[in-house]
Amino acid sequence: MEVGTVISSGSTPSTEKFYFVLAEHALVRKGQFVVTKTEEGKLISRIADVIKVNPYFERADSVREFERSGKSLSELFPSERWEYLLAECVPLGVYSENSLQRSFVPPSPGEKVYLAEAQDIFNFFGLDEKGLLLGKVQHHEVEVKLNLTRLLQKHLAILAMSGAGKSYLTTVLIEELLDRKEELGKIGVVLLDVHGEYLGFAEDEHYMHNTRIIMGRDFKIGVPGLSINMFSEFIPQLTGAQKRELSRILSMIYEEKMGKPFSLKDVLEKIEDPRIIKKADTRNILHTFISELESMGIFGYHDNPPLEKLSEPGKLTIIDVSDLTSTKEKQIILTYIANRLFNGRRLNLVPPTLLVIEEAHNFAPEGVKRESALSKPIIEKIAREGRKFHLALCLISQRPINLSTTALSQCNTHIILRVTNPYDLKHIGETSEGITSDVLKTISSLQVGEALIVGEAVNYPLFMKVRTRKSKKAERGIPLEEAAVNFTRKKARENEDAKAFM
Repeated sequence: MEVGTVISSGSTPSTEKFYFVLAEHALVRKGQFVVTKTEEGKLISRIADVIKVNPYFERADSVREFERSGKSLSELFPSERWEYLLAECVPLGVYSENSLQRSFVPPSPGEKVYLAEAQDIFNFFGLDEKGLLLGKVQHHEVEVKLNLTRLLQKHLAILAMSGAGKSYLTTVLIEELLDRKEELGKIGVVLLDVHGEYLGFAEDEHYMHNTRIIMGRDFKIGVPGLSINMFSEFIPQLTGAQKRELSRILSMIYEEKMGKPFSLKDVLEKIEDPRIIKKADTRNILHTFISELESMGIFGYHDNPPLEKLSEPGKLTIIDVSDLTSTKEKQIILTYIANRLFNGRRLNLVPPTLLVIEEAHNFAPEGVKRESALSKPIIEKIAREGRKFHLALCLISQRPINLSTTALSQCNTHIILRVTNPYDLKHIGETSEGITSDVLKTISSLQVGEALIVGEAVNYPLFMKVRTRKSKKAERGIPLEEAAVNFTRKKARENEDAKAFM
């Protein structure tokens, strides 16, 4: 559909910007995509802004003088007939069926401008008919279907302020992975749920058979399977001498138990024996460290869930740590899960897997001491090396500036919802490849459910409207008003039952 004509204005048309005047009755919106012809081929551009122009109102002093007469300017002159719309466009690239390249030649003044067709948009952005359907291109009826490998293999970051729709988008992503046909390739999904926002999967008839939930209090780390290196992950303060003593004790217990399970209490008994550890200082420090781990209640005789149940093709495992208050316990759980998945993929013991981490800035914080960020090293390791073993990361954060720069920089696709904090916006602009200044300004004005995709998954930054979720919403994720009504009704029922009993 023709929407206008390219004009010559100041230093435009150029390879960075051009304007077109809208045809009569044509309607375009900021953010839409248009097509023009150039010497290189079909140029795809994004409308960066729409401007209303009227020559009669260009000079403020003239308008003021005419208005002093007591009549509006439109009563004195046919000013309405001279009003028109200008669209400012940013050229993205030249597209043909076989190639995609940067634009080196601007469109000519007088060239006609057309609204981009659905197939042009689909092909230009590198969307995939067999990909994951996350939503629709903003202002266009084009489905955003992202190629699984391009989206996840080099890791994904979902960034937004609280309440902008991060969990909703993540739910949509997980639905797509669970609904994926077997012939297209199913992967396992392991999710660390910090606030219990994803429990709806286990309550939904369509997804409950593919969902396993492990509450934090039920999660167990099997002590017999722990190496001295794993203990060092949990207790980074261990010195070389302390590691040697603890390693010696573990070897003694392995020999004595002859394959039978044991717990941290057995380890503590050995540590307390002065005949085994002669130095009192070493004995006391090790006892303090291991006692602290034992008191957490997350260490046992066996792993729960076992490795083979942690990740399965086409299934979702939710580790819900919302029932735990200790940040350290949550970090230890994630450290253990991430290490098991990394080693499991390295040895091909588990299927290709997506590890989703909510509130990632709390698990891989930037500029924090090792003792307060136990899970940071393994997250950064997976970010650097996971793609070689098909272990993908999805880091979700409302404070990207506080998230490990190493981990975030390895996420080659960013999906950004509304962000208003100027420090976070600056950080996003510096770490997200391909974001221009006009796109960055738009991020703060996005509505709930609107998102910007940048990076590996798409050829150019793309705004989309997230599709409607299919799964049941967890009760903890309902609106405040609904929660208040439910509580009032519950109390009323309890009072009625109490009166009936009396």
